[in-house]
Amino acid sequence: MNAPSLAAPLARPLWRDRALVLAGIAMSAFNLRTAVTSLTPLLDTLGQTFGFGPTMTGVLGMVPTAAFAVFGVVTPAIAHRLGLERTALLAMALAAIGLFVRAFVGDTAMLLVTSAIALSGMGMGNVVLPPLVKRYFADRVGTVSTLYITVLQLGTILPALFAVPIATAAGWRVSLGAWSLVAVAAALPWIGVLWMERFGHSRQAKVLADTHDRAVACGDPAPELDGATERTERTTGRVWRSPVAWGLTLMFGMTSLTTYSMFTWLPKLLTEAGGSPALGGTMVALFSTMGLLSALFLPALAVRIRNPFPIVVFCGASYIAAFAGLLLAPMAAPLLWVALLGLGPSTFPLSLTLINLRTRTPGGSSRLSGFVQGVGYSLSCLGPLLFGWLHDATHGWEWPFAFLALCLLALLYGGWLASRPRMLEDTW
Repeated sequence: MNAPSLAAPLARPLWRDRALVLAGIAMSAFNLRTAVTSLTPLLDTLGQTFGFGPTMTGVLGMVPTAAFAVFGVVTPAIAHRLGLERTALLAMALAAIGLFVRAFVGDTAMLLVTSAIALSGMGMGNVVLPPLVKRYFADRVGTVSTLYITVLQLGTILPALFAVPIATAAGWRVSLGAWSLVAVAAALPWIGVLWMERFGHSRQAKVLADTHDRAVACGDPAPELDGATERTERTTGRVWRSPVAWGLTLMFGMTSLTTYSMFTWLPKLLTEAGGSPALGGTMVALFSTMGLLSALFLPALAVRIRNPFPIVVFCGASYIAAFAGLLLAPMAAPLLWVALLGLGPSTFPLSLTLINLRTRTPGGSSRLSGFVQGVGYSLSCLGPLLFGWLHDATHGWEWPFAFLALCLLALLYGGWLASRPRMLEDTW
């Protein structure tokens, strides 16, 4: 049975009248994690260069989720003022500036500051992409969600895979700074969208008017029209009162906590067990690659099933098996443990897809996206730091993994709440 929804708009060709928007969504998605996974495989090298130890490594691992939390909260207001398209352009501009300047830092403090600038843009991008999909591709939510989440995973995998080889060949500065060029490229479609809609040079400028007409025909709240800077429509209710919002927040937040803990500490865990730094970077890439596989099919599957909680349970079982393997015999079968570990965050694309499936309008999607990512990342931002602190305090990995197991219980409860077939607007 299909997930609950309003009358679906008539499907039309994916690229018709909205090619630049689709390109902008896909290219922006690629840039949402490059600041994270281009850095973590180089943390040992940077620690030796700048003289920091495990505590600062944990802080650097915490910065992404902290930045994503802050901008999860403030981005809906920014998008309401500027419009989703201008906010997407601003996001890519901040990402490009932060990534470029980070390549020239000379101390740990500036490494933190420049990383935060890049991640602020990526945090804004996290929030605006789901409502952009809702606005322009309401007839293709599953397809476009699959596309952008898959590309997001590619943008997670490739920096991790190439970080150490590029640093070996050209130095860590080139390895960190090269990804700024990709962020600049991602800004170009949004410049095109704004220019073409401002001057009316393409039929794409009519998409918002078509969206408005369809909303009126279906009896939905009609969005305000202001060209490319269409404001998020006004909605009533308080998101924090909804069990849908809290369920998605727990599922998303605990997934992020576990993911960023592993991004930060998986290389060190494997090197302490006897592996090489290159193995650590490769395993981070494999971890991300498994997320790519889930991104390819989960959004389309979520659109077609009424209650996806069995998927959440499967993800929980994968996490448990991976934790046991990495704790008890990390070098016995690292490929297997990391592959299982990579299946666990399948709840990430599921969460992003449910943001649109559990809301009626782009405004509801924007508010739910901001709440889920703002509060979710706030819950998760201490994960890498606590995981590292527990390891440093106990000189082992038992207590860090026990901490993740407790977080997994919260994830399962959140998944149960979020998976029930109901709409945000009916529960707040």
